[in-house]
Amino acid sequence: MGELEDSVMTRVWKWNRPVTVREVLEDLQQERSIAYTTVMTVLDNLHQKGWVRREAEGRAYRYEAVSTRAAYAAALMNEAWSQSDNPAAALVAFFGMMSEEQREALNDAMRIVQGPENPGSAERGAER
Repeated sequence: MGELEDSVMTRVWKWNRPVTVREVLEDLQQERSIAYTTVMTVLDNLHQKGWVRREAEGRAYRYEAVSTRAAYAAALMNEAWSQSDNPAAALVAFFGMMSEEQREALNDAMRIVQGPENPGSAERGAER
């Protein structure tokens, strides 16, 4: 997922409603010179990847996000990690770049994923 896809998705999330190619184009043109067909292609690619859904409106489409920014960020991280020839080393390098706040967020996420600190303790208690 490239920088332009990220920029387009940012607009789709920001507006939180179905958007047209023209709306995204006009917003992007405030930052860079870009063609209508480029934005149309990016939105079509995002649709094919399942990140946006589209609905016909006349001869054009309106696009809206299928999932959250968090899910998109997770997919980006997973894609980058899975392309590494040494996933463990990639994780070590990534964790080394993290700020203290990011490390705390990682610890919180791990606690959520792992569940209670003593999994199975309720079952063991019931067996007695």
